[in-house]
Amino acid sequence: MEKLIITAAICGAEVLKEHNPAVPYTIEECVLQAKSAYDAGASIIHLHVRMDDGTPTQDKERFRVIMEAIKKECPDVIIQPSTGGAVGMTNDERLQPTELCPEMATLDCGTLNFGGDDVFMNTENTIKYFGEKMIERGIKPELEVFDKSMIEMAIRLNKKGYIKSPMHFDFVMGVNGGIGGDIRDFAFLRGSIPTDATYTVAGVGRFEFPLATLAIIDGGHVRVGFEDNVAISKGVLAKSNGELVEKVVRLAKELGREIASPSEARQILGLKAL
Repeated sequence: MEKLIITAAICGAEVLKEHNPAVPYTIEECVLQAKSAYDAGASIIHLHVRMDDGTPTQDKERFRVIMEAIKKECPDVIIQPSTGGAVGMTNDERLQPTELCPEMATLDCGTLNFGGDDVFMNTENTIKYFGEKMIERGIKPELEVFDKSMIEMAIRLNKKGYIKSPMHFDFVMGVNGGIGGDIRDFAFLRGSIPTDATYTVAGVGRFEFPLATLAIIDGGHVRVGFEDNVAISKGVLAKSNGELVEKVVRLAKELGREIASPSEARQILGLKAL
């Protein structure tokens, strides 16, 4: 079985310090959280950024500064900026971090009712546009899917040349408006991707560690972090992203999976070696 790639989603567009005081906003805080995750065993840092006051931003220069600062402390880590942005941003606003030509970036494969009146819009033309830009910039997309229909969209656009093979999916499970986080939901998504594809599971809230366990057993990969879950156990806030990664490492060791280094993760995902 392949070694386990652990992604740490160290912050997000929605989670705030009021949910967990350790959620990073500043450059220094982002570096601290990325380093804690990297030292614990994460080979990918999934990155949203904020201004110092906590305002979410897709500003290219803010991404540049934070990515360079993280790389200074974690030279070989894979940094995967999000192109999700925040509800209401334009396509080009959301794509700003891809202008920095990172190794990977996220590509959301469908529209989602995010709660209340918020709708996270990703039309077919948006997905095509993002796919074309990532091909043009030499970026491997992590295909964010919140339901099975989004897998079907990715497969169809792959056949049309907007997304290259082999594809790498991220099953984001347990989000309001998306698929649930039960075993049957995992099996449904897992059985729907092409045989040459790889996948990561990101369970939200209470689903984080049960789904991580399923992915470890199945041979998939795992995402944890403050973006998805701020607690290490029920009612107990995690002290850092590193603490969440450490829990996955312990689960993997109990279940017989070795942890992939960044170089091994690049090999598994088909990225260029540093």
